[in-house]
Amino acid sequence: MKYSEWEPIYRELCADFGYDPAEDSMSVRVLKAVTMNSDLCDEEAILPLIKETVTVIGDSPGLEEDLKSHVPEGTILCSGSAVLRLLRAGYKPDIVVTDLDGNINAQLEASSEGAVTLILAHGDNTDLVRTYAPLFTGPVILTTQGPPENTVFNYGGFTDGDRCVCLAREFGARRIVLLGFDFDHPNPKEGSDPAVKLHKLAWARRIIYSGDASDIIQPE
Repeated sequence: MKYSEWEPIYRELCADFGYDPAEDSMSVRVLKAVTMNSDLCDEEAILPLIKETVTVIGDSPGLEEDLKSHVPEGTILCSGSAVLRLLRAGYKPDIVVTDLDGNINAQLEASSEGAVTLILAHGDNTDLVRTYAPLFTGPVILTTQGPPENTVFNYGGFTDGDRCVCLAREFGARRIVLLGFDFDHPNPKEGSDPAVKLHKLAWARRIIYSGDASDIIQPE
């Protein structure tokens, strides 16, 4: 998704959740500062990885059952909070999309084994960015939900899961299989307001299923 398409959605999100774009920009500055010695990449690192079929791994309570019933196809894109569960199921992500939520050690492990990690900076995760972003040893791509810059990219999306979908679409995937997605029953997280999480997932569903969404396959 080009930023010209994403910007109206971003403005609507900011108004809906009370986000301050200036705080997003500040977090991006921190991300750039703390990753100066990282293995920074651009879209050239993504292009060879995205196959015609992509499987996106979400963090719903039913992920393990989905993985038992459906072997991931093509390129595996994983939301950051689901990486540990994916590794435990015996699969490795090709690409991790994260705002540094969830089990960081699992994300660092995937990075050390070659996964490309897209790290998002936003106004609510500046402390996590400062602490964890410099620790990734594999290829890293810096991302924002606000205006992109020369070294900071925005392919659209709000939560890790729908940002994976936007990324797959941007780089030409024709079939996007969703495993571990449940927009009505989120995985409970300590310190997270369930009502806010549900509202975020409603936005994720809207973003994923905008347009004809004929590329989306969500197994029963």
